Parts: sequence; C-alpha cells; structure tokens
Amino acid sequence: MPPTQTVRRPRAGPTGKRATNLSLSSDVLDAAKQLNLNLSQVCDAYLRERVRHELERRWRSDHAEFIAAYNATVEAEGLPLSEWSSF
Repeated sequence: MPPTQTVRRPRAGPTGKRATNLSLSSDVLDAAKQLNLNLSQVCDAYLRERVRHELERRWRSDHAEFIAAYNATVEAEGLPLSEWSSF
C-alpha cells in the first residue's frame, strides 16, 4: 500500500482570519498609526466592500442580456399581472 500524502493548507485562526503581508505607503502607514487605526480591521472592511462591489459588477455584466430582454418585454407588454394590481 503506497504512503498517504498530506497536503498542508494555511490554517485560519479561530476568527477565520489569516496573516498576510501588505506593502503600504510610509506616509499613510505613519498617519494611521498616529491615529491609532487598526490596520487589519480597516484593510479587511475596505477589501470586503471592494469584493462585494466587484461581485455585483460581474453579476450585472453576466446577466445584462437577460435584464435588457426583460426590460424590453416590460416596456412592450407592461408588468406581468399588472391587470390584477389594486394600487
């Protein structure tokens, strides 16, 4: 029987976070430290927001053809079930 190979993966800490290296502008880093900003929290929050925006942009791009077709149908035929709307 051949020996089993183990694949090492970076382990996430108890908070699901991993250490990474960043290169930041010296002046911005110094100012952030003087303001006692938590670099990890600031970078994580900003990157999370950027990822969300990029995923939304890609979704809109991937579904643009369907959205255009649906909007054209609504423009030509009106909203579905609108004849039963009470408002």
